Amino acid sequence: MKLEVILSVMNLNKNELKKMNITSKCTVINQCDKNGFEKYNNFTIYSYNERGAANSRNRGLENVVEDIILMCDDDVVYKKNYEKIVLKEFKNNPKADMIIFNFESPNRKKRIIKKRKRLHIYNSLNYATCNIAFRRKSISNKNIRFNPTFGPNGTYGKAGGDDTMFIVDFLRNKLKIYSCPEYLGIVHHEKSTWFKEYNEKFFFDKGALFTAIIPKLRHMMILQYLLRHKEVRKNLGFYKSYKSMIKGSKHYIKRGDNNE
Repeated sequence: MKLEVILSVMNLNKNELKKMNITSKCTVINQCDKNGFEKYNNFTIYSYNERGAANSRNRGLENVVEDIILMCDDDVVYKKNYEKIVLKEFKNNPKADMIIFNFESPNRKKRIIKKRKRLHIYNSLNYATCNIAFRRKSISNKNIRFNPTFGPNGTYGKAGGDDTMFIVDFLRNKLKIYSCPEYLGIVHHEKSTWFKEYNEKFFFDKGALFTAIIPKLRHMMILQYLLRHKEVRKNLGFYKSYKSMIKGSKHYIKRGDNNE
């Protein structure tokens, strides 16, 4: 059993790769203004003249070959033994199709995993892409991919969600997801280039995302989100935020992509 990292970047600077401490095999998807291919140490670099986080990660899924895949963004720095931690966890849990790990985050509050357990729809959706590792054969058998409708450059991109929908698709396909309290490294969460503010478009897209996750419970999810996150809706207010989320929900349903 071997591990391979998928790293998504924009306009790759190869000098930055050394800082990330990626010692395993790594497929780099470089979104830039040209198409190309090159080998660089343990990195296989594919350059594409296209945009979109989900598109980048799907390109990575097309090109990886190893048993265990670990997702990565360019603001991650791995511990020296990250590869050993991930492979040992999958070896010890042969039932796991996906395992979600911890990362330290010095500049953003993150959910901390405290124990190993099976995850479900209600406790698996607040993790970033870099937390995710999975068996390649699991997604190959089910043809699971990142949803380009969500995430940066997607139709509903202002609220993120491509990583969330990837997890949701695992669960919908009856694949097993587990948590692990081990830390793989540090993620710095640099200032986003695509998120601007909590405006009407953000709430519109968030309403669409909640509808995509659980269509039948979309109204409950919208209400609980607004009630729990007062700081997010403080500029627009509750009513305007709610109205925008309902518009986004209806727009997504009208597209015909929902699973209701």
